[in-house]
Amino acid sequence: MTISDTATDQRHFRPAVVDLGDVQLRPWGRALDLTGGTVAAVIAAAVDPEIARWNPLLDATDPAGAEAYLDRSDARWAEGSTASFAITDTADGTLCGNVALLWTDQADGVAMVGYWLLRAARGRGLATRATTAVTRWGVRTAGLRRIELYHDVDNQASCHVATRAGFPYEGTLRASYRHGDGPYTNEHLHARLATDPEVGLG
Repeated sequence: MTISDTATDQRHFRPAVVDLGDVQLRPWGRALDLTGGTVAAVIAAAVDPEIARWNPLLDATDPAGAEAYLDRSDARWAEGSTASFAITDTADGTLCGNVALLWTDQADGVAMVGYWLLRAARGRGLATRATTAVTRWGVRTAGLRRIELYHDVDNQASCHVATRAGFPYEGTLRASYRHGDGPYTNEHLHARLATDPEVGLG
């Protein structure tokens, strides 16, 4: 893995490209140029049933909403508050998915990680590899101390990703998350510390 970043201020996320060989983690935003169009790729993700079920992209199902999603990504990168990466295929520049870090207690070095994959990219271990890589990047460049990962108790695929990426299960959070205007659901909490042994990228 090679990492090129533009700045390494502690406790701030700065735009970077994380190269995993067959895929790259590239910052979301207006400057991102994806094969087939970045706005179209955001819309395709937003209307994917599995992504909509577990990781709704709010109002990004039309061009205006997708552009607003990219603008929010740029703003959060500028603030250093969220590091949102498009997982892209190195060979053809298409979108595979997303992985992101979000500060939950910046002063204490605590962040959460989340991810989603488009249907064509599933089953290849990309979510595990991207989660492992972005966590490692965050520890090294932004001083992460603890990284938390939450998922709906019914999302077994996400649970497997967490385990493979080295995030031990720490407990069940009752009625902790609400999908849209539906009922509150239970979540599993997984977490890893910066001092935990590193996991291979596969």
